[in-house]
Amino acid sequence: MPPEPLAHRISRELAARIVSGRIAPGERLRQDHIAAEFGASHVPVREAFRHLESRGLAVSEPRRGFRVAGFSLAEVREVAEMRAALEVLALRHAAPHLTPAILDRAEDATRAGDRAGDVETWEEANRQFHRLILDPCGMPRLLKSIADLHTASARFLFSGWRAEWEAPTDRDHRAILHALRSGDLDRACAVLARHVQFSGQRPRTPR
Repeated sequence: MPPEPLAHRISRELAARIVSGRIAPGERLRQDHIAAEFGASHVPVREAFRHLESRGLAVSEPRRGFRVAGFSLAEVREVAEMRAALEVLALRHAAPHLTPAILDRAEDATRAGDRAGDVETWEEANRQFHRLILDPCGMPRLLKSIADLHTASARFLFSGWRAEWEAPTDRDHRAILHALRSGDLDRACAVLARHVQFSGQRPRTPR
């Protein structure tokens, strides 16, 4: 594997900090400080900032540089609606390729979420479930869009669940798996759409 370009590594690390809330909405991204941290020139740092901007995680301000993007309830709802539509599309294309082994792994991911002791661990298990049932669609551009929306969803989730955390029992995930195993794709898609859209109605509730 070729080494990861420095701009990609900087962008990936900054994105993780923004999503987790370690860098707060509205906080300035200081080019000099970040260049010094990563031992980089300003060129890959600026490239990293542009990548964050393209993902909706940063905004550029004339003569002031970049700052971390905020988000509104309307954006939370928009992301939920987009995720629901795109994930249903991906699931319809993935369904013919979902083997019993894949569905078993998705069930394992759901159990891991049930056992999660913190919101970050739960979110990773949740994202793994969705990846497992959607990746077989074989549509890389669609999956890239869904991944970016999941990143936005994780950011909304982390902003609302920092203190008291109790792992939910994910009945929707189990209902989706039951429908897929039964060959009822329409039912699986309906539950998936409802499951994702609900996060836009109650942005503090994890999906």
